[in-house]
Amino acid sequence: MRVGIVILPEDRWWAAEPKWRGAEEYGFDHAWTYDHLGWRNLVDGPWFSAIPTLTAAATVTSRIRLGTFVASPVARHPVPFMRELTTLDDVSDGRLVLGVGAGVDHLHYDGAVLEAPELTPKQRVDRFTEFVEALDGLLMTDKFDFAGEYYRAREARNLPGPVQRPRLPFVVAANGPRTMTLAARFGAGWVTTGKGGATADEWWAGIKQLTEVFDQRLDAVGRDRASIQRHLSLDASPVFSLSSVEAFRDAVGRARELGFTDVISHWPRSSSPYEGREAVLEQVASDVLPELHNRS
Repeated sequence: MRVGIVILPEDRWWAAEPKWRGAEEYGFDHAWTYDHLGWRNLVDGPWFSAIPTLTAAATVTSRIRLGTFVASPVARHPVPFMRELTTLDDVSDGRLVLGVGAGVDHLHYDGAVLEAPELTPKQRVDRFTEFVEALDGLLMTDKFDFAGEYYRAREARNLPGPVQRPRLPFVVAANGPRTMTLAARFGAGWVTTGKGGATADEWWAGIKQLTEVFDQRLDAVGRDRASIQRHLSLDASPVFSLSSVEAFRDAVGRARELGFTDVISHWPRSSSPYEGREAVLEQVASDVLPELHNRS
């Protein structure tokens, strides 16, 4: 079982840098940050851009994998984004993971501030599919052409290309059948936040259902079920995974039983969301992470 941590991009670098260094020193396997223009009730506070943040994090770490959680087509175009990803993969010496998702609708902050077009759920998935297909081609092929309904590219150059070959790994966020098919086609990993639920037990029941659907999607595209990493965003549950050491152990155990290879939590904050104590994070790092690594 691998464990990741999300560090929200809300602190000035003098305060953020110790967290990124700490994530590696604590023994986390991957560290992520949100790729949004603003997010939920934090829109009125400080917020920094994901790619420069991850680039800075790459310069103060050496082992831990770094990722977007998650990038989306709401505020990204695949051609300039390919250049940013190639640069970050180079600076990190091949430690970048691209977490990518369909993005929220036009009413949420990213869409609203850009006055993004109103899309139906089907259109949002169509756009997401183009986004992933375009990034896949752009990262692997120099002078790449792409002609879709939402994105176009003509002889897009990509030299020198990513450090990781044939390209950096994609972890595709998916909670529905069509996006799960996309994850099965293009993903080195799949990540889910679940189907919601008023209680933790309801949330976990939904997670179980999604794993069964994902297995079917893998079978449908002819992919070995064991060939893809399965990431679970633990804090989409009603219970914050780092509210206590016991809560974290329980969440990891339940995720393992459902076949997840990776779990992702959030660095505790002083207020909602993800309100908690860093002392719990430290105890998890000292007592639980070594057990998980030894067991795996």
